Amino acid sequence: MEVEVRLFATFREGREKKQKITIIENTSILDIINLLNIDEKEVAIMLLNGRDGASDRLLNDGDIISLFPPVGGG
Repeated sequence: MEVEVRLFATFREGREKKQKITIIENTSILDIINLLNIDEKEVAIMLLNGRDGASDRLLNDGDIISLFPPVGGG
C-alpha cells in the first residue's frame, strides 16, 4: 500500500514537502510521524484526506496525510 504525506512550514526543513511512502497493513498516522522523526507534540494540525485525523487512525492505500506545526507570528 502507498500513502502520500504532505508536510508544511518547518516540517519541510530537511524533508521533502510531498512524498509517497509504502506502508504495511495496520499502519497509523502516528507510525508515519515517527518514521519522519517528528515529535507528535510538535504536530498542531493533522489531516487525513483533508479531514481532522487522530494519530491512531489506521491508513488505507491512497490516503493523504497532511501535517502542520504550530503557526507562530505576531
